[in-house]
Amino acid sequence: MDSSVKAVMDKRIEKVISNLEKRNMKGYHVRTKDELYALLAELVPNGAKVTNGGSMTLDGLGVFDWLRGRDDVTYFDRENDDRRKCMVAAYDCDVYLTGTNAVTEDGELYNVDGNGNRVSAMIYGPESVVVVIGANKIVADIDAAITRVKKIAAPANTVRLSCDTPCAKTGECMNCNSPARICCNFVVMSNQRVKDRIKVIIMDETLGY
Repeated sequence: MDSSVKAVMDKRIEKVISNLEKRNMKGYHVRTKDELYALLAELVPNGAKVTNGGSMTLDGLGVFDWLRGRDDVTYFDRENDDRRKCMVAAYDCDVYLTGTNAVTEDGELYNVDGNGNRVSAMIYGPESVVVVIGANKIVADIDAAITRVKKIAAPANTVRLSCDTPCAKTGECMNCNSPARICCNFVVMSNQRVKDRIKVIIMDETLGY
């Protein structure tokens, strides 16, 4: 990344982190995978019960394999165990790992979900929620977050999942009522009653959808 662009991005990330903290959410800025894993080792301690939501970001970074390789945590692995049981177990976990569709410069998290298990676990249940995102998920405001999901995240996910939806064919949301629709639950997280329960790790990379 060009040094001038990087300097501007650093300022933008600082702004997001500052505004997250005003909303009782903890923000972190990491630059490398080594920094990420060192932080995750602190946030997912020995003896923790942990699971995750679906996340191309976490998958791409190898976080799921990292969890599978840890014998000091109880990992509810939704890809290899009973998926519904893992989803339900999330509410009683010590740590829940996930991504997010967008974070605004003002420090709000925006997510659109199909089944609702990901957003519901983010809202309530797990003692700690660790959100890992690339800087590409930062948007100006909620309107920009909605546009991002409609133009990027939702169409890309329907293509990945081979969903028979209009957006998989057109490349953008068509406000459909398809049986295969994945955009069913729309959640804005604008504050936390439990300080620092939500932890947002922002990386200097383009990650996920």
